[in-house]
Amino acid sequence: MSENENVRLIETIYAAFSSGDIQTILNNSTSNAQWINHGPATVPYMGDFSGRLTAFFRAIGETTTDAKVIPDKFVAQGDTVVALARYTATVRSTGARIDTPLAHIFTVQNGKVTSWIGFSDSAAVAAAHAGAAASASR
Repeated sequence: MSENENVRLIETIYAAFSSGDIQTILNNSTSNAQWINHGPATVPYMGDFSGRLTAFFRAIGETTTDAKVIPDKFVAQGDTVVALARYTATVRSTGARIDTPLAHIFTVQNGKVTSWIGFSDSAAVAAAHAGAAASASR
């Protein structure tokens, strides 16, 4: 696929995530995809979910509401797409709002995501999950 096609695939995945259409994400990712969300283990959807994408999305769905990724910029080179975006959600157990910048690194091969690595203000996300007074908005 061309770099533009790879970016369009990631745009499709983000739109699916924001509408709760996890099946579209799974259909456009390999079943054994590397899936790493950097951050503390206190956040249920941070850690290494390689080959366990369903568990990753289940953890997000069980612990947050209104989760969305709002893309801002894409940089593509070869089979790699880097996305700069914002992640917004509300933590179910605390009611805290998350609004944090993020960077995602995707690898796309043969029209499917084979790797996703996520970075965000994980301290703020963890604070929101803990119910700390600190804002998860930057």
